Formats: sequence, structure tokens, C-alpha cells
Amino acid sequence: MNPSPIPQPSPEHRPGFRLIIVGDEILSGKRADKHLVKVIELLKARGLSLTQAEYVGDDPDRITTLLERAFASGDVVFSTGGIGATPDDHTRQCAARALGVPLALHPQAKVLIEQRMQDVALEQGKVYQPDAADNLHRLNMGVFPAGATVIPNPYNKIPGFSVGRVHFVPGFPVMAWPMIEWVLDTCYAPWFQTQAWLERSVIVFGAMEATLTPLMVQLEHDFPGIKVFSLPSVDHAQWGRHIELGVKGAPGLVTPAYAALLAGLQTFQLKLGPELVQS
Repeated sequence: MNPSPIPQPSPEHRPGFRLIIVGDEILSGKRADKHLVKVIELLKARGLSLTQAEYVGDDPDRITTLLERAFASGDVVFSTGGIGATPDDHTRQCAARALGVPLALHPQAKVLIEQRMQDVALEQGKVYQPDAADNLHRLNMGVFPAGATVIPNPYNKIPGFSVGRVHFVPGFPVMAWPMIEWVLDTCYAPWFQTQAWLERSVIVFGAMEATLTPLMVQLEHDFPGIKVFSLPSVDHAQWGRHIELGVKGAPGLVTPAYAALLAGLQTFQLKLGPELVQS
């Protein structure tokens, strides 16, 4: 089986990458979210970056509204959680509502779920009974919006699903993360950033961001293709109150831009701390 959620994209017009994390247990603090940091890591390993992340509880109206925006955005969106078959799982139904399409048992998902149920019966030394009430209920996990395609789940075969560039995976990290990797590697490889990336910054003491803003604006004007960033801190354990000021982009652009940054800082007669490099 080698399902593909969407056709292979063109390397041009790379979209943003978003994350939606569904579940009351996250917002209540009963469980700590692990997806945000991991998805950032998975994207970064492929030269990509997360452009937006949103959390939503198990509220069907809010989930539907969020998914309407996701489908309309044109971005690649990963939604984690809420695709099970218990009363607090609403994501499948909300996706269908957001799209204005009916729900239907996906034939490929049905096969995969039945394979999983047969595996479980064998592990437990029982006879698989496809018409048993529990097994019929489990097939609800394969009821997706019409037109969806499946995302394989290497952990237990229970698939996720995709509609266009919006991809739905379980809330369990052990399942969600390899499924997200599969989607990235199968569908979005043409958008992976293959060129080198460099980030150089310096710790600046005794400055206000407003004072440094004209220099930042000038650098982005003078060096198209680089991004200037400013990360203030008021209580850093090592450096106390400071600003990490830097530039990032292709190495050939970063090197002269960073030299211009240091030269510009000299005019302010500020105390500078360590220089940081990340590639």
C-alpha cells in the first residue's frame, strides 16, 4: 500500500505549514502538549518551518470554524487529536461539516481496521468476529469526509486521513509523529529546503528594541533574502536583561549582513556579549 494524500506539488509557491492541536485535556493541563516542539523539529529537519499553531478544545463549533479556515488557507495543516470513535472525538465530523460533504466509511480504512482487529484477536487467542458490536463500532474510526485519502499508521494500522493539504492524525505521539513524517516525505519533498541555512546573532546589553529597529529595517532593505530577528529577555539565567539580535538566511547572504549588523551596533556604543552561530 502506498496511498498519497495529495498529488506531488511543484517546488514553486511553497505554502505555510500549520499545526492544530485538539483536545480538552491539553487546555485543562491534564496532559502536556508534546506535538508543537516535535512538529517544529520534523519540519526543521527538512528545511521547513512552522508558520502557525493553534489549540482548540473538544468543542464541535470551534473545531469546525478552525477547520474551515484551514481548508481555505492553502497551507499545509496537520491536525492532531479527536479522530477516534468515542463521544468526545469530533474532528472527523467537524471536518465534514467544514467541507460541506457527507461522512462515509473509507474502503481502504475499513480493510486496515479489520486487519488490526484480526491481529488483536490473534494476539488474545480469540476468534475474530467481524459482526461483533465492538468490531462494528471500531469501523467508525474509518468514517471520513467524502473524498478523503488515508494516512498509514505504522503503530497499529488505524489510519488517519487527508483532504487536500489538511492532514488528520491521532493525538497519541507514538502514532502521530511517524504519520506526519510520512506525509511530509511522501507529499512535500519538492518543498524541502536543500540549500544551507545559517543564523548568526550577538547578545546586546543595555539597548531597547525601539532604538535598534531602524538598524533592523535597514539591514533587511540592504540585504534582500535575509531575515533580521530580535529576541529580548528580562531574566536570562546567564546574561540577565539583554537582546539577542541576529540575521538568518543563506550563508552567502548572512555573512555580509552580519558584518553590517555589527558595524551598525558600533554606532550605538553598546556593550556586546557572546556571538552565536546556528546552521
